[in-house]
Amino acid sequence: MKRNTAFLLLFLTITVSCHSQEVAKKIVVEPDTLRVKLIFAGDMMGHMPVVNAAYIDSLKTYDYSQFLEYVKPYTTSADLGIVNLEVPLAGPPYSGYPEFSSPDALIDGLKSVGFSLFITANNHSLDRGKQGFERTLMILDSFKIQHTGTFRDSAEFRKLNPLIIERNKVRLAFLNYTYGTNGFKVHKPNIENYIDTTQIRKDILTCRQQQTDFVIVTFHWGNEYERYPSKEQKAVGEFTRKCGADAIFGSHPHVIQTIDVLHNTKDSTEYFPIVYSVGNFVSNQRDRYRDGGIIFELELEKIKTTRVKSFHYMPVWVYKGIIKNRMGYRLIPPFYFDNAVQELKISEADQKKCLEFYSDTRSHLSNVPEALKK
Repeated sequence: MKRNTAFLLLFLTITVSCHSQEVAKKIVVEPDTLRVKLIFAGDMMGHMPVVNAAYIDSLKTYDYSQFLEYVKPYTTSADLGIVNLEVPLAGPPYSGYPEFSSPDALIDGLKSVGFSLFITANNHSLDRGKQGFERTLMILDSFKIQHTGTFRDSAEFRKLNPLIIERNKVRLAFLNYTYGTNGFKVHKPNIENYIDTTQIRKDILTCRQQQTDFVIVTFHWGNEYERYPSKEQKAVGEFTRKCGADAIFGSHPHVIQTIDVLHNTKDSTEYFPIVYSVGNFVSNQRDRYRDGGIIFELELEKIKTTRVKSFHYMPVWVYKGIIKNRMGYRLIPPFYFDNAVQELKISEADQKKCLEFYSDTRSHLSNVPEALKK
């Protein structure tokens, strides 16, 4: 009896030991959890007051990084920053609305605070014709900025549409389309992506064939200054989701529009965000709702498959006032409000406008958590 008991204990010990080793082996071969943090900023405009304020007399050059210094700690924390470049870089003479051309230094300023992917399909891409269209792409390349939405020719279109970017071993696919180009026509061999459901379906299929982990579609769409998405935006967004996209971001209305957070599966944790409009980034528009925008943050998690782990937004108000004895601009996020008030000596009237913008945004986006909320 004792011998049988000893044998049984020995058998159980060996079995448990072997099972533990098998479990250990399984744990070892399981892939690590991969995470990627993305941020999306709104319309980077080139109104002439903004261009003039960027000029540094003592250096005889332009510096846009000064406008963005308060958001830099946040924007540089992302693995990839995306911004809508709504101005051609056509060279001097520079011009504002309605046919834009901004200094090349704009790109350097945006890059210095973490933006390395620019979407270029929008209604102002052809403001300065073929020369401005092509020069914009040349300047982006010279700054080693990745871009998609507009292309010099069919070879570049095949290379950059979709644009595949890998971060932290996660393969991201980006597509960019615009509703139009203010009546200007693209001249061959140049190509611009317009909103076309047949092309969208084909492009998303191409993304999947290239074994991408996550497909992000960006649209320049909607009606200017309307705070809610149009029926057309809703329809195109739903179509794009059904075609296999994983997230949608929009620009053009110059105001923040509502955000839909849908679910791709029965699993309530499988989020599908449709951000219809992130509003303005840097601009000279001063009316209520137009004097700012949001930076939308998307964190992805990859464990065999890739999903949206979390999402947040951060409101940014555009301050315009006298800074160092001259007119200037600053983006002010809530976490830096008190410091900005002291440093810039912001008037009570402007403080009220800033806080009103934060309040309007929080009320409008009550279904989405705020990043770095004070």
